[in-house]
Amino acid sequence: QVQLVESGGGLVQAGGSLSLSCATSGLTFSNYAMGWFRQAPGKDREFVAAISRSGNTYYADSVKGRFTISRDNAKSTGYLQMNRLKPEDTAVYYCAARYGAAATTTTLFAYWGQGTQVTVSS
Repeated sequence: QVQLVESGGGLVQAGGSLSLSCATSGLTFSNYAMGWFRQAPGKDREFVAAISRSGNTYYADSVKGRFTISRDNAKSTGYLQMNRLKPEDTAVYYCAARYGAAATTTTLFAYWGQGTQVTVSS
């Protein structure tokens, strides 16, 4: 049974930082690309960042230069470091896993975590 569990969300002031983790189990982590997505109230879930099996990274324009995605295959865990946070970054953040190549589309990811709330106050 595949499980993805996010942690690290919370409330932070604009300009601050948060670090999200996504612990996985039930899959051979090194065979999977990982992604982070977010969903704000009343909006569609949107792509934030992705990392391939080999460590290539991809970012939405809105977070490029502020967020960093990484992975630790030995720990079967993915990470999202978020710096210089803005109020518009407020959303529920989800991690996702996809067997094979990285992707930026929600429909291409088979496994999802339950989400963690990130709130950025102005």
